[in-house]
Parts: sequence; structure tokens; C-alpha cells
Amino acid sequence: MADHAGEHEKHESESLIEKITEKFHGSDSSSSDSDGDSDIKSAASAVKPKIYRLFGREKSIHKVLGGGKHADILLWRNKKVSAGVLGVATLIWVLFELLEYHLLALVCHILILGLAIVFLWSNASSFINKSRPKIPEVVIPEDIVRDVASAFRSEINFALATLREIASGKDVKSFLAVIAGLWVLSVLGSSLNFLTLFYIGFVLLHSVPLLYEKYEDQVDAFAEKAEAELKKQYAVFRSQVLSKIPRGPLKDKKFL
Repeated sequence: MADHAGEHEKHESESLIEKITEKFHGSDSSSSDSDGDSDIKSAASAVKPKIYRLFGREKSIHKVLGGGKHADILLWRNKKVSAGVLGVATLIWVLFELLEYHLLALVCHILILGLAIVFLWSNASSFINKSRPKIPEVVIPEDIVRDVASAFRSEINFALATLREIASGKDVKSFLAVIAGLWVLSVLGSSLNFLTLFYIGFVLLHSVPLLYEKYEDQVDAFAEKAEAELKKQYAVFRSQVLSKIPRGPLKDKKFL
């Protein structure tokens, strides 16, 4: 009887060990399957096709605009500041364009009003038992003037270098784009004065980036189709017009 009971206990322990082993291998196989699925998903995401972005940009709109506070203003991150800047620009446009105010007259009137208020306040302070106004000393730092002048200088030099490169005749597409842009500006300039044109550009800077950021996917999809159509039309124009323009033997064959 004792031998029979010992054999029974031995069989039970062996069956228990087999069950534990099966569960262990099953969990290993399931974990390996999950690891394999994750590897497949990561590989699929790695080969995901690249999304078309306008002008081939790879950065966000905020970084394209330079980041910082001015980008926040253009993208209306702080609505009060953006509305204030746009309101001041609108007020200036209304004063000089609609009311036909002159800049010199406006500056003189503002100075007259400010000097009169401060002068009366300073003389009346002894009668009303109030302290005299503290007039701050305004001094323009030399470093700021140098930085602004340097920024303008670098931008002007870059524009001149770009125009020189386009005029050299190496890039026909850029040449045609610049000619078309200058022609559009000439048409606008003949019908609008500089202040109105500047104000329109200012308003566009405060509206177009915001709308593009909001409808980015739709705009990029439309731009992709438009770019493909423009390439087709340019290929037709090149084959029918540009290819028939005679060129000298010293001309670069890569001109077109």
C-alpha cells in the first residue's frame, strides 16, 4: 500500500510539473508573438510614405516663422497681444489713409499733448498735494541700433545676391517667378499707395499663417496637385517655346 501511494504522489507531481512547463512555454510564445507584431508595426511605420508639405518644409509653422514672440503674435498664441498689434496698425492706416493725416502733423500733435499734460501736472502738483511726475530718461542703446542696421544690411545683401544669381541666367524657373511677382507688384502699386499695400501685407501676415496652420492638410493636398499641374504646363512651355530659342555655342547646355 505504501508503494502504491508513493507512485501515485510521483505521478501527480510529474503532471503538475508538465502543466507548469506548458504554461511557461505558452507565455513565451505569446510574448514572442507580441514582440514580432511590435517589430512589424515599427517597420511599417518606418516605411510610411512622406507627407507632402508646401515649399518642401520640414519644420512646424511656428519654427518657419522664426519662433519666439513674433511668431506667437502672427499665429495668435496670445490673442490680446495679436489683436492689439493689428488694432494699432489699423488705427495708423485709418489716420493716414482715410482721414488723410500727415505723419509730421501727427507727431507734433502727440508731442504737444504730452508736453502740455506733463507741464500742467508738474506745476499743479504743489496745489493738489501730489508728487511731481517722474519723467523717465529715454536713451536709445547703441547696441540696438547696430543690431537693427546689421539685420537690414544682411537682408538687403541677401536680396541683391539673389537678384544677381537670377539675372545670371542659370535658373529659368526662378527668373520667370520673379518677373511675374514684380509685375503683380507693379499692378498693385499703380492702383494702391505704399501705406495701403503695406497694411494689406500686414493683415495677410496676421491671417494667412493662422489659417494655414488650421487647415494645413487640406492646403498641402491642394498645393501638391497644383504643383504637379504647373510642372506639366512648364514642360509644355519649355518644349514649345524655350527649346526653340537659339543659343550660342558657349552657352551652358544645362540652361534649360
